[in-house]
Amino acid sequence: MSIAELRKLPPTEKLKIIEALWSDLAGEEESFASPAWHEDALRKTEGEFAAGRIEILDWEDAKKELRKRF
Repeated sequence: MSIAELRKLPPTEKLKIIEALWSDLAGEEESFASPAWHEDALRKTEGEFAAGRIEILDWEDAKKELRKRF
């Protein structure tokens, strides 16, 4: 499937493809390194959570919320 074909898909189909790709990549996480900025972003998020400025959402609830937005 080409990028042009992907762009024509409805958002729900695009999300399904993203989830499938993410699951596939997650199974191979040892084969690639996280970018250097990733640790900084994680530490910032941890700090925001510790300060009570953000909350944790269940993954299923987060997906539902994202699907409503897009």
